[in-house]
Amino acid sequence: MTETSSTTTPLRVVLVDDQPLVRGGFRMLIESDDQMQVVGEAGNGEEALRLLQRTPADVVLMDIRMPVMDGVETTRRMTAAGHPARVLVLTTFDVDEYVFNALKAGAAGFLLKDAQPDDLLSAIRSVAAGDSVVAPSATRRLLEHVVPHLPSADSPQRSDRLDVLTDREREVLVEIARGATNAEICSTLHMAEGTVKTHVGRLLSKLQCRDRVGLVLCAYETGLAPR
Repeated sequence: MTETSSTTTPLRVVLVDDQPLVRGGFRMLIESDDQMQVVGEAGNGEEALRLLQRTPADVVLMDIRMPVMDGVETTRRMTAAGHPARVLVLTTFDVDEYVFNALKAGAAGFLLKDAQPDDLLSAIRSVAAGDSVVAPSATRRLLEHVVPHLPSADSPQRSDRLDVLTDREREVLVEIARGATNAEICSTLHMAEGTVKTHVGRLLSKLQCRDRVGLVLCAYETGLAPR
């Protein structure tokens, strides 16, 4: 009997990209997975916001550069409105600063447009489950572009946010900023996975971050992560 699988609700995905052919390609890929369905498409941010007002969604696949309203502003408005859908930004490295702004605006992560099909499907599942998708190598390259614009070493805003953390929580935050997974943090810091999850939860609460992406940005903005 496959009664359980038949009652599983597919992940609802919205595609936001100004190129119809690109959206068509993503739709074909996503709908090749019987656990996902595309519930709507939009060619710019304004269309996306109107669509999301009437269409429930779990994940929004968001392009950065679009006419009328770009992906950064769209993400910011979704976050401000408390929209439950998670945003996965699709980009190329020539728009790094836009991606940084999108992450600060509330995006759950980013992926290159030339990513492998399986990687895209996996990323959609990850962000829908509440995780973040920021590959360590991509994070490092992204931050190379934005670090010069972060607060200087003597800025008072750098360390104040971290005063609430224990030494162990700081260690975990450094590993997160490096792009380490929970399993990798377990190995590096010799901790049980349940303990790592507890620390991550406390970091999110204490630093008032939405997800791991926010923790990464916080670590760099406060100077905790090595530059």
